[in-house]
Amino acid sequence: MVAVILVVLVRTYLFEVVRVSGDSMTPNLADKERMIVVKPLAVKRLSVIVFDAYGEDPNATPGTNYVKRVIGRPGDKVVSKNGYIYVNNRKINQSFISPTERTAGTGDWTLSELAKEHHWKYTGNAVPKGHYFVLGDHRSVSEDSRAWGYVDAHKVMGVVKIPFWQTTATYRHNVNDLAQ
Repeated sequence: MVAVILVVLVRTYLFEVVRVSGDSMTPNLADKERMIVVKPLAVKRLSVIVFDAYGEDPNATPGTNYVKRVIGRPGDKVVSKNGYIYVNNRKINQSFISPTERTAGTGDWTLSELAKEHHWKYTGNAVPKGHYFVLGDHRSVSEDSRAWGYVDAHKVMGVVKIPFWQTTATYRHNVNDLAQ
C-alpha cells in the first residue's frame, strides 16, 4: 500500500514517463520515443512541454497530450518572417531545427494575423497572461499554436527531459538545455 501511494505521489507531483506520438517534434524527439516529464520545473522560452490538448486544439479528444516547444510566454510578441522567429523584436536561436525546416514550415505571420485568420478568442499582438504560444520542431507537419491558438498554463503537465541513455547528445541538448 505504501508503494502504491508513493508511486501516485511521484507521478502527481514530481515526474512521469510518457511517450511521443507522431512526427511534430522530429528530429529532436522521435515517434514512440520515451521521455520524462518533470512537473515542478518552470516553463521557459524554448522549453519542450507536455500539455493536455483537449480544449486547446479543437480536434483533440479527451486524454490527448501534445509535446511542443514554447516559443512565446505571457506578454511576448511573436512574429515569423523569412524563416526566422522574433520574440519581442529579437531573433531567437533556432539551431535545433534545420534552415530548410525553418523556411519551409514556419511561414510569415504575426500573432494578430494568425488570430484573425483562425478566429481565436484572444486577438492581440502579445501572448495573453496565463498562456503560451507553442510550435512543433517539425514545422511543416506540426499542428500547433499557429492553427488553434494559445495553450492555457493550467493545461501544462510539465517540462520534457530526455534521459542520458537515450538518443544523441545533440538531440538531448536541443530538448534539455535550450530553455531560457
